[in-house]
This record gives sequence, structure tokens and C-alpha cells, in this order.
Amino acid sequence: MPSAPSASSPLSVSLERIDLDRGERPVLRDISWRISPGQRWLLIGGNGAGKTQLLKLVSGAVWPKPTGRDRRRYWYRGERFDQPAGVAEEIAYVGAERQDRYEHYEWNFRVREIVGTGLQRTEIPMQEPSPAENRRIAALLARLDVTALAERRFLTLSYGERRLVLIARALASRPKLLLLDEVANGLDARNHARLMHFLAGTARSPMPWVLATHRSHDVPDVMTHLIELEQGRIRRRGALRAAAARELLRQESRAFLAARQPAAGAGAARGTHGRRRLLVGLRNAHVHVDDAHLLHGVNLEVRRGDCWVVHGANGSGKSTLLRTIYGDHAVAAGGTIVRDGIVPGVPLEKFKLRTAYVAPHLQTWHRPKTPVLEVVASGRHASIGLNDAITASDRRHAEKALRRFGLFGLRRRILAELSYGQARRVLFARAWAREPRLALLDEPFAGLDRATRADLARRLNAWLADGGSCVIATHHREEWPARTTHVLELQDGRAIPRPAGDS
Repeated sequence: MPSAPSASSPLSVSLERIDLDRGERPVLRDISWRISPGQRWLLIGGNGAGKTQLLKLVSGAVWPKPTGRDRRRYWYRGERFDQPAGVAEEIAYVGAERQDRYEHYEWNFRVREIVGTGLQRTEIPMQEPSPAENRRIAALLARLDVTALAERRFLTLSYGERRLVLIARALASRPKLLLLDEVANGLDARNHARLMHFLAGTARSPMPWVLATHRSHDVPDVMTHLIELEQGRIRRRGALRAAAARELLRQESRAFLAARQPAAGAGAARGTHGRRRLLVGLRNAHVHVDDAHLLHGVNLEVRRGDCWVVHGANGSGKSTLLRTIYGDHAVAAGGTIVRDGIVPGVPLEKFKLRTAYVAPHLQTWHRPKTPVLEVVASGRHASIGLNDAITASDRRHAEKALRRFGLFGLRRRILAELSYGQARRVLFARAWAREPRLALLDEPFAGLDRATRADLARRLNAWLADGGSCVIATHHREEWPARTTHVLELQDGRAIPRPAGDS
């Protein structure tokens, strides 16, 4: 075993022969890994490989399975800790689950207040920041170029904007180890560049970090080491240059690109309406959420057989548009929204019951101990959870949807036992349990490995070929469905329509 670091070292972590279970199922097995000062690790592996659980294990959020041979040690300021309790506050973790917590508990604080909790090392604001703390908050927001968001409420931000704010919060605590779990998900090109610029600036810092990702373009030039997990075990580990790591991920993503090839005749109806049935229509739609004016005069028609791709920068209004179509947000006076079959006296619920909706925030609304089968069955009722015992009809439709998305074997597991990517696939099954006519998909492939993205792309394209209709929001051009018919760009909440062939 290597000798302990010197007193000048910021923080080191050593895991030796660690096992981790969730419930009664093994998640990690025989993990031995050393994180030393100045190292910058890339963590890769498929959905369910154990990446998030490994980061949580390092952070102290989960505990290993006692085996009598396992050791988890930390060195900080010349002192050794055999448990994370003594150093946990020196480790910052940023990931989707932490971000979703704000949605779950409706923590709608102002951005500057949230960054301030990093300084104070609290979950929610407990006191007003001092003048010195306010200067520190302003400097961190400027460092990530999000100063303009300082007075915004957190839940009015886009998914990508929230991610940058939480990175600023993590940095506010002046961490000695930074754990970044798929933090590039949901970032537009500009904010992705900001993240890469920040990581590049750590090249000479003694603070080690670990970045988990599925995508080659998320690999920072300054990474020094790679660790790959496969089915809960370390497949490879050691020093590696960024170029070699990118090539590994490129090789593994080719199946996803191949899966997007259109079937014969795909796109034949592109750009034509004819007499196809109108499913949703927006006219001069303005949408306000809290004090923010998020959509400005948007016009949109979605007809049967259409596949709309909505793209634009973080904060442009993509998620707001999808939630407005679904019925979570109202259109202000002076504008209208019409939905097929919804007339005065017909509840909006009728529309939701025939519309598939997949969005990141839905993952946090389900209780972690809910069985997968119940989560999927709740999709038939467009509800979060079931108010009554599952019926035979609910079970039959849920099992059909689970089979459709290759998840039947997970039906008896609970959400807490799934990886983030596996839980996203459950959301797809939940959405299709209601046999939808229209799908609203908000960054649906975020957090998914290349194999899962490829599988879901095939299934989505097959459903569209059978006459399904779709509105999908995404930052990634390669995620556009092969049967895309229309493209809508949003900029500052305003629609800029363009032909589908434009990239």
C-alpha cells in the first residue's frame, strides 16, 4: 500500500476491496482505487455500471458492505480518517440527484442565496451573507459567467442554468475534492464551453476531481487518469491522455449513430400538413412563471405524424414550451392554446392521458422506494404514484410497456436500486403505458450511455414510423430522430422557425 500523503497534501482517498449493495443487490464489487492530489479522473461506464454509487461512496453519502477486508481511508492535513465523517465537508458533489432535490422540495430560492449556502455549508439559506460573502458569491457567478442569474428564482431557470449555479455553489465551499456526476448534461454549447474552461483552469491546482460522463466531447484536455466500471467492477484504471479517452468513447458511441438511420421512406411527409389532424396549436403564447416572462408570443402547430425538434441555448424556453403544451403552465391572456379533443367541459386530464411526457424533473417526483411496476402503472393515470391498489388492467399495461422498453426484468425492483440512466428508461415505459398519440420529450437521452441511447432511438423511430407524433427538446444534433419533420429554435423565449434540413 502507498504511504500516506504529507501534511501539505489537500485531500487523498484510498478505497481497498470495497463492496456496495443497494437493498440486497450488489452494485459495486472489489473496488480498489486511490485518488491523489492533483489527479483529474474521468469516470466512464454504462448505465447501471455503478458510477454514481462510486462517487457517493467516495463522498461518504453511502456506506460499503462490511466484509472485514474493506478499507476506506482519507488523508487531510497530515491526519488519517478511517471514516468520511471527518472530511465530508471538504468534498463537493454535483450531480443530477442533488439538482433534482431542489425540484422535489420546491426550494425556489434566489440564485445568489443558493450559492451562499455553499459558503455556509448548509442545504438551504440560514442567514444573510456578509458583505465579504456577497463579494465571493458575485465572483463565483462571474467565474461561470452567470452573473445575470443572481436574482432569478432557481426553479425558473433552465436545466442547464441550474447545473452551472450548483457548480458555483460547490466551488463556494472551497472543496478539497470535487466530484462531478454527468454535470455536462443539459448544457448548451456556450455553457459547455464555460464548464470546459473552468476545468482547464484546474490544471495546476492540487485539488483532485472526478468527472463522470458518457460523451467524448465532455472529456477535458486536462484529465490525467481514467477509471472505467463494468457491471460494478473496475474494468480499467490508470493514467491516460484525453485524446485516448475520447477515442474510447467515440468507438462506443457508433452504435447510437447507426441506430438513427431512417427507415425506407422516412421523412416522406416532411414539411407538409395536408389534412392531418391538429394535436396542439399555440397562438401568440406568452408564459410567465413566478416573476419571469419565459415565452414571448410563440406560435406552433403539431399535427399527427409530425416530429418537432426544439433547440436553443440554456434558458431559451425549451422546457417551458413542453410543460406548457402538457398543461403545467398556462398561456397568458391574449394568446391561446388548443389541444385535440379538449373543449369547454372536457378536463385537461384527457389530453394528459394520451400524451407521453418524459422530463428530468419527473424522476425526482417518485418516491425512491416505489416499485418499478407501480411507477410504470401510474403512467396510465398521468399521476405520481397510485392512489389505489394496482389493478389487473394497470398491471397488464405496465408489463406491456416494460417489455416494450426492455425493462421487464426490473419490474420488482425499487427506484432507489436503479442507476440514474435505468430510472430514465423507466420514465419512458411509464409514459408509454398510456398508449400515447403524442410524445413530449425534454432532453430524454441525458444521462444515458451509448447503448441505451441507441436502443431508445430505435424504439422512438419505430413508434414514429407507426404514426406517432413527437416534440423533443435537445442540445445534441445527433439526437434528432431520424423522422424529424420540423425544427424550432428558441432564443430568449421567442420562436425562430427553420427548415428541418438546417443544422
